[in-house]
Amino acid sequence: MAYARRVTGERSPKDTFITVYGRKPVLEALGDHTLRVDKVVLAEGARGEPVRAILDAARGRRVPVQRASAHRVKVLAGNGRHDQGVLADVVAPRMAPVAEFTAALRPGAPAAVLVLDRLTNPANVGMILRSATAAGVDGVLLARRGLPAIDPLVVKASAGIAFRAPVLRSGTVEEGCVALAEAGFALYGLDARGDSLLDTALPDRVALVLGNETEGLSASVRPLLDGMLAIPMHGGVESLGVASAGAVAAFELSRRRFASA
Repeated sequence: MAYARRVTGERSPKDTFITVYGRKPVLEALGDHTLRVDKVVLAEGARGEPVRAILDAARGRRVPVQRASAHRVKVLAGNGRHDQGVLADVVAPRMAPVAEFTAALRPGAPAAVLVLDRLTNPANVGMILRSATAAGVDGVLLARRGLPAIDPLVVKASAGIAFRAPVLRSGTVEEGCVALAEAGFALYGLDARGDSLLDTALPDRVALVLGNETEGLSASVRPLLDGMLAIPMHGGVESLGVASAGAVAAFELSRRRFASA
């Protein structure tokens, strides 16, 4: 790993915790002892066997339980239909603001990052987090605005890996790209009209940007890029879905790193 994560007192909770909501996801999080659950928030008046199971699990792990109005739970969960009156904040140990990540990079150390540019499908976000983590990519930039929140849908699509994925946070994808560029990263967009990802020489610090499922790279991100790269296609296939493209990109970056080690 090219960096050692540092924690600052000014970090937003959104850059530290993944909030899961719904009775089953919360109970599953409490039942996974590899996860650190910071707190559980229950709606006032919530009752029933599932609630008792959550309270028992939280008590067994000494996780604080707070009561709040049903409206407050909905606001904290960010989902007005599926919170079921309960949420839990789970510590994401590898999540960090992008500025914290770049500041902690060793001078001259190589690093590889994927950037998600306005993806809309939570399943794609989750699958990319899983692939990138498996490949050993140093970070996946998920802006707080313009992308799905890391919620139970993303967690499910990642098969639980989202809790442990190297997530980098920024306000917008543009802000994140600028921060990476200032830290010496070359930014390349994945686009069918680019040079071959498999053959093009890349610098030691590189970020590959994956565009929206239907519209591709956004107009505001394109001017920030140093070039375009494409995944070679054969057999009459014009393109891959973004989750598949993210997996190819992640493992190509991994291949290059280990080949030069």
